Amino acid sequence: MRPRPALRSGCLLAFALALAACGKGGQPQAGAGGGPGGGQGDRPIPVTAEPVRLRAWNDTVQALGNVKARESVTVTAKVSEIVQSVHFDSGDHVAAGQSLVTLSGKAQLAALAQAEATAKEAEQLYQRQTELAAQQLIARSALDTQRATRDATRARVEQMKADIGDRQVRAPFAGVLGIRQVSPGALVTPGTPIATLDDTERVYIDFPVPETLLARVAKGQDVTGTSAAYAGKEFHGSVGTVDARVDPTTRAVTVRADFANPGHLLRPGMLVQVTLIQPERQALLVPEISVVQVGNDSYVYRLKPDATVERADVQVGSRRQGLAEILDGLAVGDTIVVDGTGKLRAGSKVQAAGAPAREAGAPSGAAKDGRNG
Repeated sequence: MRPRPALRSGCLLAFALALAACGKGGQPQAGAGGGPGGGQGDRPIPVTAEPVRLRAWNDTVQALGNVKARESVTVTAKVSEIVQSVHFDSGDHVAAGQSLVTLSGKAQLAALAQAEATAKEAEQLYQRQTELAAQQLIARSALDTQRATRDATRARVEQMKADIGDRQVRAPFAGVLGIRQVSPGALVTPGTPIATLDDTERVYIDFPVPETLLARVAKGQDVTGTSAAYAGKEFHGSVGTVDARVDPTTRAVTVRADFANPGHLLRPGMLVQVTLIQPERQALLVPEISVVQVGNDSYVYRLKPDATVERADVQVGSRRQGLAEILDGLAVGDTIVVDGTGKLRAGSKVQAAGAPAREAGAPSGAAKDGRNG
């Protein structure tokens, strides 16, 4: 049992050496810490910067609009009759005047033949009486009566032809047909839907604009539209009509834009996100990522001549395509931090890349190179 004290002494010595080593390694060294007053605070923080400049800018008005065909109708029959034949399939493109449905008309054809025979007989009788009247063998009043009879029979023929024409249901304009609603043998009456017909070579998109923005809307302005059905595709049109009335309930006016529709992609009833583009103007623009948003406060970090940054509170206008319009707080020529704002505080020393070598108004490619680098 004598070796135990020696073993205990060896363990205590090893433990003491370990504590000494830990104490030495955990002691802070001057100038190496990251806290205040340490060397990290004196080392410049690498950032990307670029000067503020004026650029071309278009204000926009955005709204949701509904697609409407340029011409749209539900094809129906004028008379009550049995469908004899159908000359189209669902989804067909048809020309103006093309026959779509033929209704049974045997009785009308027979009546037409009778009317034509009566008209022919009345014409012959009128010609004979004309010769007799020229020889003064009959009274002039008798000739006038026969003339009226002849004209009445002619009108009857035209009436029967029109009646038979109503048995042919035709397309009132060129367009694309919807789903067929009738079959041969079906009884149709006035108002029975046969199919829808839409002219979608060009389409209208109606969208509301608040009355407060009415002064910014004018005929001919460019409009773009996007649909969830065609991700990434943009449709282009222009304002065709601004409604003459403002809706007293919504306090908005309906604007109708005219769109080309290649491929008939836009269909009546679709919902489209519409952007109304205002006339171009010059605006103070910065990359949107340079704006720091904390609650209701917006600010950027502006470079000072001594390579430090200061906080500049800004008023931000519209944002689009990665750019933000600055309404107040910056001036042309100021240099701001674009990338690296998350590591900064007011007074931080920075090492800026891609910055003040450019003049205000120079192309922004240098700033982009700096960000990519």
